Amino acid sequence: MRAGTRNRATGAGRVFPPLPRHPDPRAPFATSWWGNAWIGALESTSLDAGRLARGRAYAREGHVDTITVAPGRIVAYVHGSRPRPYRAEIRMRTLTPEDWDGFLDAVATEPAHIAALLDKDMPHALVAAAERAGVQLLPGPGDLVPSCTCPDHGRPCKHAAALTYQTARLLDADPFVLLLLRGGDEQALLDELAQRNAHRAAREQSETAQGPRAEAFPGTLATDHRPPLPAPLPPPPHPGEPPLLPSLPGAPNPTSLEFLVTDTANRAHAYVTSGADPFATADPWRDAVRLAASHPGLTGRRSFSRQFAELARSVDHTPADLARAAAAWRQGGEEGLAVLESPWDPPAGPFDRARGALIAADLPRMTIHRNHLTDAAGTLQLRFGRDARWYPYRSEPAQNDWWPDGEADEDPVGALSTTICP
Repeated sequence: MRAGTRNRATGAGRVFPPLPRHPDPRAPFATSWWGNAWIGALESTSLDAGRLARGRAYAREGHVDTITVAPGRIVAYVHGSRPRPYRAEIRMRTLTPEDWDGFLDAVATEPAHIAALLDKDMPHALVAAAERAGVQLLPGPGDLVPSCTCPDHGRPCKHAAALTYQTARLLDADPFVLLLLRGGDEQALLDELAQRNAHRAAREQSETAQGPRAEAFPGTLATDHRPPLPAPLPPPPHPGEPPLLPSLPGAPNPTSLEFLVTDTANRAHAYVTSGADPFATADPWRDAVRLAASHPGLTGRRSFSRQFAELARSVDHTPADLARAAAAWRQGGEEGLAVLESPWDPPAGPFDRARGALIAADLPRMTIHRNHLTDAAGTLQLRFGRDARWYPYRSEPAQNDWWPDGEADEDPVGALSTTICP
């Protein structure tokens, strides 16, 4: 690239929410030719058709969570057979400054190429022009390098394959995703194209002594005019999901950073919606529980990540204690945690009505102890909260090891039904 433009073309990364399920097995993952070329690069790399088939099934069923695309890599959590999702990543070589210089020159010399990019299209002619300039935009066999935190050492494993198939759908909608993966930021590239287009137009005008004045194509690319900003959107109902950060040599652990980013997003959402930080006065234990509950990728019942175990030790609790408390927090926040930790003696009326409703619904008979209703087998339990909601719990037979299970409900029948028939 020309002097002064190299830093501006470096992509900063984009985050895409989970894509909807794609259940029709006959429907292609990619509809564009460049999306199919992306899938072809994946399938030419793999030596195991079975892993690819499982990856396609995972992608169709919506197992791929939020996708983060950054220069040189794509990252996402992919849900498998275990409670904690796996972190899958696809790496790809970024273009050099010289490559970008050749690509931009190839695009700027043909106005139709600029129009195609603005329309989110990548015609064969544009890719061919880039190849003539020595720039390979689309990946070839072996260019996609997969990795995953799962124990399967296949290349790719089914989780990385699922991520690659879902990425093809992103490329279909916006070829700038591919340019970002190669290291180019959309706005910086368009700005640079506008400058080169204006310079080309100026040269043509100076070379034409007579005739109509050369104009930049189309005029909106070569102007600094910007329309007024639109009114701000209303706050979303829930905090956004954080990006998945790449693992780089010498950099902090990406999972730990994602953990902190999740907390920041939750606090920012609380400020925007309420004007105050509802977590400001939480004690260390409750703050740890809230943090653990906000990041399901770090929470399990029998297996725990290193970050989760360290968080539990920081507040003098075991990982199992913290996992149980996080599950209670997800049921009902502060009140859900209070239901777990603090039995109380509610008025008799709610219990009498609840037992009658359970019997009428042909559900197990329950015995009373303080604010708990427990079935005779010792596997199902309802706990009555001070917010007048019923919180379902479950235990293994004869273990007395109660874990929050299902959603809290003002109706005891509804609460117990979510545990019996999840």
